[in-house]
Amino acid sequence: MPRIPAIASKADVPSEHHDLVDHVTKVFGGVRGPASVLLHSPKMAWPAFGVGDYFRENSIVEPRVRSVGILIAARERQGVYVWGAQVNAARRNGVPDAVIELIRNRAAPASFPAGDREVAAYAEQLMRTNRVDQPTFDALGKGRSPQWIVELTTVINYYSMLCGITSALEVPAPDNYDPLPK
Repeated sequence: MPRIPAIASKADVPSEHHDLVDHVTKVFGGVRGPASVLLHSPKMAWPAFGVGDYFRENSIVEPRVRSVGILIAARERQGVYVWGAQVNAARRNGVPDAVIELIRNRAAPASFPAGDREVAAYAEQLMRTNRVDQPTFDALGKGRSPQWIVELTTVINYYSMLCGITSALEVPAPDNYDPLPK
């Protein structure tokens, strides 16, 4: 049970914010997860959802790579809701179950396949220390634009933020979610 009442529909927000609830419903099929609490502050929620919309619709970071970063952020932040909601999205984005298991089990980045290894090292360092050492940064950035690096860094931190919100407010994990070990 969430620590604050969950917003479930338009009836739970002032009428001037019904367009935001319509947007959330269109994107997610209903009001759940982070939206169920963020909608308590509709004016703040709009830009927060806008960042998520950007990543779904416009980011130059490939969906598969984004998903690896998102899952590592969820694992490191023990974001049960975000992990549960994002595992199937990662599969749809082409992340193999073997890589999901490496993330779930906190495998060393060196054990990831090439391409995922650099993202795993970067995301893990970022989430654990709020810093990234130069060799890890250089390995990730090789052949990639500054925009790509900024967007990957932002998506990792965006989902970390969602982990903090859903965890602090005890938003329940999605139905039939893929569990995240402690």
